[in-house]
Amino acid sequence: MELKIKAVSPKIGSDIPLPFYATPGSAAMDLHACMEEAVVIPAGGRKVIPTGIAIALPSPDYVALVFARSGLGIKHGIAPANCVGVIDSDYRGEILVGLQNSGDTDFTIQPGERIAQLMVTPVVQAELKIVDELDDTQRGAGGFGSTGK
Repeated sequence: MELKIKAVSPKIGSDIPLPFYATPGSAAMDLHACMEEAVVIPAGGRKVIPTGIAIALPSPDYVALVFARSGLGIKHGIAPANCVGVIDSDYRGEILVGLQNSGDTDFTIQPGERIAQLMVTPVVQAELKIVDELDDTQRGAGGFGSTGK
């Protein structure tokens, strides 16, 4: 699958790297902060961080998902404010990452820092069918905690 990337900032490719897969087995590529100066995300606060790029997914058969970088999330409490960002196949604007700081200290994002991961994955658009009953399963309607702790 070919993913078209447009630099919307002149910093892309020189000061700020293009997204890249860190290892041959990486499922997602790293996104970088593309800004003029460092941005402080206060403890308990949120900031929108630009990436300097826009993408063109090839068809509605694909979606790009923005996930947290595990190190930022676990070590510092920095993760996408909406948990997972969804970039639809018809969106052509700059990818912006809303980050929240659930930590107890302010956190500084530096220009060029890896801030999130971008995964491209197939999409299945469901055809909805209204029914009177759903198929029975062993679990049934059991919800939160119904299968154990």
